[in-house]
Amino acid sequence: MLGLKKTDATLLIVVTILTVFAPFILNPFPTSSAMAQFNAGYPDLMQRFIIFGIFAIGFNLLFGLTGYLSFGHAAFLGIGSYAVVWMYKLLDYNVLPGLVLAVIVSGIFALAIGFISLRRSGIYFSILTLAFAQMMFAISYSDLIGRFLGTTVTNGETGLQVYTSDPQILLSAGETAPHFLGLVEMRSTYTLDAGAWSFDFNAGYYFCVVFMLMAFYLAIRIFRSPFGLMLRAVKSNQQRMSYTGLNTKPYTLAVFVISGMYAGLAGGLLAAMDPLAGAERMQWTASGEVVLMTILGGAGTLIGPVLGAGFIKYFENIFSKINDNVLHQWFAFMPDGLEDFVVFVIHPFIGKGWHLTLGLMFMMVVIFLPGGLVEGGQRIGRIFRRKDRNSSDAELDAAKQRNTPPAE
Repeated sequence: MLGLKKTDATLLIVVTILTVFAPFILNPFPTSSAMAQFNAGYPDLMQRFIIFGIFAIGFNLLFGLTGYLSFGHAAFLGIGSYAVVWMYKLLDYNVLPGLVLAVIVSGIFALAIGFISLRRSGIYFSILTLAFAQMMFAISYSDLIGRFLGTTVTNGETGLQVYTSDPQILLSAGETAPHFLGLVEMRSTYTLDAGAWSFDFNAGYYFCVVFMLMAFYLAIRIFRSPFGLMLRAVKSNQQRMSYTGLNTKPYTLAVFVISGMYAGLAGGLLAAMDPLAGAERMQWTASGEVVLMTILGGAGTLIGPVLGAGFIKYFENIFSKINDNVLHQWFAFMPDGLEDFVVFVIHPFIGKGWHLTLGLMFMMVVIFLPGGLVEGGQRIGRIFRRKDRNSSDAELDAAKQRNTPPAE
C-alpha cells in the first residue's frame, strides 16, 4: 500500500484509525461522572495532540536518525505561526497560503541556521542551535526588525494578531475566522450526544489529522530510504564515514531543513486553529518539550514521538486541572482524617505540580525503558507472545504423550 512494506502499512493504518476515532477513544467516561475529569476529547486538546505530534515527528528525523540534538527547534515553530498570521493580515483567513509560506520560510531559516550549526557536532551543535533560537526569541519579543523598519513585524511581547485595519485584500464579507478555501471554518464543531456521553467532531482537528498522516507517511518513506540509511550511518559513526572520504554534511543539512519545515508546519497549524502568534512559542522551554516528547515516546522509532507528544500534552492539560476540591470528591468515602492525609500526599503531584509527576515518570522511562513507551509496548507484546508460545509447546507435548495429532 502506497509503496510501503506490510508492517509500515499496518502502522499507518493503526495511526489513521486512532486519529480518526480519537473523539470516541479520548472520551471513555460519561460527561456527568467524576471520571469525566480524565476525558481529553475536546477540540483544542485533540488539535494539540496532532500538531505537536507533527512537531515531534520532524524533530525525530533529526535526532532519532542522526543523533544531532537540537535545542532550538522552537524557533521554526514560532516562524510558522508568524507566517500564517501575516497571510491572514495581508490576504484573508484562508489557511492554505499561510501554511505554504510557513513551510517555505521555516525551511529557509533552517537552511541558514543548519549551515552554521552543523559545522560542529555533539554538545557544541546543541548550544549553537539554542543560541540561535534564543536570539530569534529576543528579536521577536522586542520586535527589533519592526523597529528597524519603522513598522511592526512580530508586535513584540503583545504578539501578532489580526485587526480590522489590516489590508486583507481577498477578505470576503462576513469572514471572521480561519477557514479552508471558504468551504469550512476551522472552529466549526459537530457535537454528538449519545446518552450520557458527548463527542465533539471538529473541522480543524480533522484538517490537522490530514497533515499529520501525510507527515507520518513521509517520515516512514525517509526512514526506509537510502537517505535514511545514510543518516543512521551518521549516527553510528560519522568520523569513520569521513575517513572513507564521504562528505556527510549535505545529508545532515538536508535532514535539518526537513525537520525545520516540519516544525514550521506545526507552528502554522497552531495559528490556523487560533489566529495568534507570539514570541513565547520560540522559548527554549518549547524546544526542550519536543526533546522530552521524542525521548519519552522512543527516539528513532516511527510512532514513538507521536505517543510522547500525546502523553505530555495529556498531562499538561488534564493533570494540571486536578485540584484539592477534586481530590476531596474522589476520596470522600474515607474517614475525614484519612481523606485529608491522602489529599495532602497527592497534592504536590497534581495541579501546578504536574511537572513533578511528569519528571518522575520521565526518570522512570529513562532508567527502565531507554527505548521509551515504544519499548514498553514491545516488552508487553513479547510477554504475551511468550505465553502463547509456551501454551502451544505445552499442547504439543501433551499431544505427543497421547500419540495423537495436536489440535489445530
